[in-house]
Parts: sequence; structure tokens; C-alpha cells
Amino acid sequence: MNRAISKINAWCLLSCVIALTSSASYAGGGYFVLGYGTHANQMAGTSTAVGFDGFAGSSNPGKLFAAGNRNDVGLKIFMPYRKIERTGSNNSIYDMESTSRNSVFYLPEAGMARRINDEWAWGLTLYGNGGLNTEYNDDNGIASSNANPEACGDQAANFFLGCGKLGFDLSQVIVAPSLGWQVTPKHSVGITALLAYQRIKVYGLQAFQNFSAYPDAVTNNGYDSAFGFGMRIGWFGEITPWLDLGAAYSTKVYMQDFDKYKGLFADSGNFDIPSNYSIGAAIKPAPGWVIALDIQRVNWGEIKALGNGNLDSLQPGGSPLGSRGGSGFNWGSQNVYRLGLEYAASERLTLRGGYAYGRRPNNDEDINSVSFNMMAPNPVEQYTVGLSWKMDKKSEVHFAYGLFVEDKYRGPSATAGLGVGGRETVTPHVDVLFFGWSKKL
Repeated sequence: MNRAISKINAWCLLSCVIALTSSASYAGGGYFVLGYGTHANQMAGTSTAVGFDGFAGSSNPGKLFAAGNRNDVGLKIFMPYRKIERTGSNNSIYDMESTSRNSVFYLPEAGMARRINDEWAWGLTLYGNGGLNTEYNDDNGIASSNANPEACGDQAANFFLGCGKLGFDLSQVIVAPSLGWQVTPKHSVGITALLAYQRIKVYGLQAFQNFSAYPDAVTNNGYDSAFGFGMRIGWFGEITPWLDLGAAYSTKVYMQDFDKYKGLFADSGNFDIPSNYSIGAAIKPAPGWVIALDIQRVNWGEIKALGNGNLDSLQPGGSPLGSRGGSGFNWGSQNVYRLGLEYAASERLTLRGGYAYGRRPNNDEDINSVSFNMMAPNPVEQYTVGLSWKMDKKSEVHFAYGLFVEDKYRGPSATAGLGVGGRETVTPHVDVLFFGWSKKL
């Protein structure tokens, strides 16, 4: 009994650690990370029909029975670079650039799978999302140039014409208990409960307080937290000896509102996690080889705070910030395409690699899209390479390196509504290291 309680306490502690450190993740777009678990991190997130570790709850619970009995833990080290710049504004004092200070983050994750009998299995996965942790400390050095002297006094203007540090920090942690059922020897299904926690902190946006329905709930209110619940279902099938298929669907995760920032996020602080679904195939053309393909659809646009345009509150006659029609990131629904390759080089060594392409959810580069996405830049292409080494018959270590290719996103500034205008550019890229360990039981 004491041993069981110790295991539960360890998982609860790890959940807290993930919640406090999961604010650096990047995705093919939006704020979902590229992949979860010991295999997906090596294969650019490809995981719907491949990768039988303890992370089925984060991708496809239909794979849970096939994972057997095992424990998996991993650590991502994210090293992002984000630089923003404005040129050609109506007043040159607002032409400036800044590089985000937050450049190294550590993200733990864990998964486990257990067979109950010859038909049923259960598992538990802990993982995090994020991607919006930016902190820009530069200002233009010109006293009284901010756009809200009532809140800022005679301070110099930051990039968004507020004062002081400018930043946006979103963290999410998901605790995902799963149940899997082997319907036939070749087909399995699964269901996962998505128990979510998220917190956010926004600062330096004083210039937007006068555009809000709730001016005191826009910026510089410290961290706010919310809890929520959703579901994921999945199917996995061994169609032929050389072909596996999988499919998964996640509902929207319904979150509590961010009350401290209800004057910033559309729909009074609502920030649900969007629904998404994926299909995947794993092709085995020769012994030791696997070619895996995934297509994922993320419905960012169904969340008002993400889907509404930048200008919805900043143009004359627009809806106030924080209202249902208030400004957002102008993200639409998005497809992410992933390709993974696996080769068993020997009994001990398995090599993996992957490529992912996720068109930005804010694909257009017009005045309704660019400015708010200075706070949440999205690289488009990612490459990964990795390996797994069997230490013995039951234990295995994993390593992966990921590169989120540098790309520029630019367009007209939405600060034209504040008399500034010009063109803005953000340049993001990320290096990622992953270390993992697995043990079969």
C-alpha cells in the first residue's frame, strides 16, 4: 500500500513540475508541441499509427494495448530565439527591435501502460503545451512616448506602446488517464480523459487598456490559472503485415475563464483548448524499416480569443477587447503534415528521423494578423533525428535533436489605430534536445 501511495505521489509531483516548466513549447503552428514521448520526439511528432510507448494518451489511445507493460520518461530542452522589429512607422521613434530574453526551457514528460488482462489495458500520460513565453525588455528610450500615460506616467514606450517589460506566458499541462480495449487480435480502441490545467501571465500591454470592456483586466495582473476537461478517442489497426493504420479525435477541452485577463481575451477571458483529429499510417517495406505518415487538423478558429482578427477591437467602431467580438490572433483551422522514418540498425540500436510542416494558423500577412503574433511566433518547418539504445532486454535510452527552421513573418502593423503603423517582422527559430528512458515490465 505504501509503495502504491509513493508511486501516486511521484506522479503528482511530476505533474506539478510540468505545469511550472511547460511554457516554452513550439509547434508546426499554434502552441501544441511537435510530439510527445520517447518515439514521437525522434520522428517530428509522427505518432498516430506508430510509437508504442506509454504516451498513447497524448496521441492515440487506440495504441495503448499494443504498448504492453512499461514506463517512459523524457526531458525536452527548448532553446528558442525570437526577434521582433518595426520599421517605417509614422513617427520614427517607434521604429525599434527587441529579442526575447527567454531562451532555455526544460520540459519533463512521462507515460505508463499496463495490461489488465488479455483484452484490456490502462495507462497514464503527463505532458505539456505552451509556446507563448516571450519577454521583450527593450523600449524606445523616449520619455512620455507611451500610449497610456494614465497607467505609465512619463515612461518610454515598449514595442506595443505600453511601458516596462512586454511579455506573454502561457503554460498548459494535461493529465491523461486512458483505457484501451483490444476488440480483435488486430484492432484496438481507446478512450482518454484530458484533465487540463493552464496558467497565463501578460504584461506590458497598457496601450490596449482603453480599447477594453474591462480595462483593469488587460495586463500586469500576475498569473491566472484555469482547469478544464475534455476527451480523446482513438483506433489502431494492424491491417496487413506491412501496414498499420490509426485515427484519433480530441474534443475541445473546456476551460475555466481567465478572470484576471477577461479584458484582453475575447469572450470574457475564455481560452479553451481547441478540438483536433489525426489519421496516420505506418508502412513496413522491409524488415527493420518503418515509414510513418500523419495528418493532423487543429481547429484553432473555434476559440474566439485565437480566431478573431487583430483589428476587431482596434478599428473605429470595433468591439471592445474582452467582448465576444474582441481582438484575437486571427488563427484559422490548420493542417499539420508529418513524415517519420525508423530503421533497426541492430538488436540494440534503432535510428529515427522526421519532418513536419505546419502552415501557420495565421497564414495571411495583412494588418489583421501580424501584430498580435509578434507575441506568439510560429516556425513552419521542423526536422528531427534521434536514436534509441537498448541497455538490456528491458531498459532503453533515447536521444533526439530537433530544428525548427528559422523563418520570417511580416506585414503591416495593427498599431496604425494608435497612430503608429509601419511594418512589423518576427524571426523565430528553435533548437530542441530530448533525452528519454524506458523500462518494460
